[in-house]
Amino acid sequence: MSRKTTHVTPHKDGWQVKSGGSDRAYRVTKTKAEAEAIGRSFSQGRESEFIIHGRDGKIQRADSHGGDPFPPRDKK
Repeated sequence: MSRKTTHVTPHKDGWQVKSGGSDRAYRVTKTKAEAEAIGRSFSQGRESEFIIHGRDGKIQRADSHGGDPFPPRDKK
């Protein structure tokens, strides 16, 4: 089973939110902050990994909203 991912990446018109493996953007925004807010909500609804890329395409941050392949083991 492959994990579901949601990505925020650069787009010619600003920033885009995409599902991993998709060719089309879910949403395109002017600002990265707006794309992150939309992407986080979308990722939480899909229970997917949320990956934020920089202008150069490299991963800057990642959050898990379910489906974490290495969940925390501590039970505090």
